[in-house]
Amino acid sequence: MKTVTLPCGEHVPAFGQGTWYMGDDRATRTEEIAALRLGLDLGLTLIDTAEMYGDGRAEQLVAEATAGRRDEVFLVSKVLPNHATRRGTVAACEKSLKRLKTDRIDLYLLHWRGNVPFAETMEALLALQSAGKIRHYGVSNLDFADMQELWAVAGGATVATNQLLYNLTRRGIEWDLLPWLRERRIPVMAYSPLEQARLVKNPQLAAFARRLGMTPAQAALAWLLANDDVIVIPKCGRRERLQENFGALHRSLTAPQLAELDRLFPPPTGPRPLEML
Repeated sequence: MKTVTLPCGEHVPAFGQGTWYMGDDRATRTEEIAALRLGLDLGLTLIDTAEMYGDGRAEQLVAEATAGRRDEVFLVSKVLPNHATRRGTVAACEKSLKRLKTDRIDLYLLHWRGNVPFAETMEALLALQSAGKIRHYGVSNLDFADMQELWAVAGGATVATNQLLYNLTRRGIEWDLLPWLRERRIPVMAYSPLEQARLVKNPQLAAFARRLGMTPAQAALAWLLANDDVIVIPKCGRRERLQENFGALHRSLTAPQLAELDRLFPPPTGPRPLEML
């Protein structure tokens, strides 16, 4: 399994499993659990979830899928910004721990910026880390200005990641945010790497992938995996599709192929507002 190094030196899988919109439908629950367990068998041991996903149902699904295998998993969850006060962050974390049926979260993220000052949220995250409730902390959906502001706050310079919308059609972070993170060796966790399946229907990507004997999903994921500091977390609730996506790990793109994707999906030529889903 390819890995990405966190700022603390710990190595985590470069390919993880997302859970957004999982756990919402009883009819698909059994297959979603089977897909997560297959992912663990394949080495996709980083699982990303959040208190927001299905009002906690995704966390409960993850708990069932990882039952008896918790020590294999690098577990990521998130606190909503309206809960991110000193007391609220701790309370939200405790509820997530209960739903996840675990005594610790490996990486706990502020889901996006709200009205609570960064200093207050960081104070709570540091307290949770000191108490052993979380091992690492980070952020999600913070733009370039947000990260600069966070960096000046106590604890802000030791965030483990910034989870961002990043794929072939969402490359705005490459202008300023991604270089800034790279200077500080903070990896990006790329959510919606397939643009919620819209990329697999893109005719340009489909033609590119067909020439190389891969699927559009594999090409899109391989493009992200070509970076040594990007973690991809596609959500996949079906085992067949998980196996397809997993194949991206074995399909490295050459420099000319990456250059062709740059022509098909150009990088930004100036600053852009941070995109979110």
